[in-house]
Amino acid sequence: MDRATGAWVNGLIGVVIFAGSLPATRVAVAAFDPLFLTSARATIAAALGGLLLIGLRQRRPALKDLAPLAIVALGCVLGFPLLTALALQHVSSAHSIVFIGLLPIFTALFGVLRGGERPRAAFWAFSLAGSACVVGFAIAGAMPAKGALSASGGGNVIQGDLLMLAAIVVCGLGYAEGARLSRRLGGWQVISWALVLSLPVMVPVALWTLPSSWAHVTAPAWWGFGYVSVFSMLIGFIFWYRGLAMGGIAGVGQLQLLQPFFGLALAALLLHEAVSAMMLAVTLCAVGCVAGAKRFAS
Repeated sequence: MDRATGAWVNGLIGVVIFAGSLPATRVAVAAFDPLFLTSARATIAAALGGLLLIGLRQRRPALKDLAPLAIVALGCVLGFPLLTALALQHVSSAHSIVFIGLLPIFTALFGVLRGGERPRAAFWAFSLAGSACVVGFAIAGAMPAKGALSASGGGNVIQGDLLMLAAIVVCGLGYAEGARLSRRLGGWQVISWALVLSLPVMVPVALWTLPSSWAHVTAPAWWGFGYVSVFSMLIGFIFWYRGLAMGGIAGVGQLQLLQPFFGLALAALLLHEAVSAMMLAVTLCAVGCVAGAKRFAS
């Protein structure tokens, strides 16, 4: 497998893993406080990442790497998990798909600002078209759910939207900064060191927000908690940062356009939900935009 193909394969594996993050968070946050969920998942992932760093005898990052690692920690370890957990108290996971469609744009923008990448004009055209395709489909699909949520008084949808938008911005920054750093340290090393760096904050917060009782925690909530702690917080980043570092932040980042559809596919496979012809058509459109962005990314 050549380097370019390997980059896109790694990126695709990361996207598939991340596709389950929002539904898993939605299930988990029904039983866990958002602050506890964010800090506990980071603590568990940091313990696993730390064991990898020690077991494989990785060198400590240089002093100049601490600031970029702090940005990764703020964006991917704290910012995105906490903001999405807060948002999913107000909106459904289906509604949140609207904002995932914007993530490739922000990742590409921060790739330009922080990574020094300069994609061609055609790349931006394909990227915008893909984002518009995904967002348009998600808005159409989420409108009934949004109306139902509002009608039932289930939460402040506008507040949820603002939290999701903030989550996408900080996540795009964390993705771009981590990918830039991965070129020197390696993909799994970056997320592992960022997790370890966050431990002095995450452990006290987890202990402070520890539930007084576990009796109310259902089995699905435990499964969601486990998924976001191991897969969303660590394993997914191992593949994702490797793909971004090998193939370019802006280009490989466009694979995120497929993330909502992988989530829908998982819902169809595991929950036996119907997959419409429109869903397939929009998926093909997004795949075409990803292919076009890939061609003009460099």
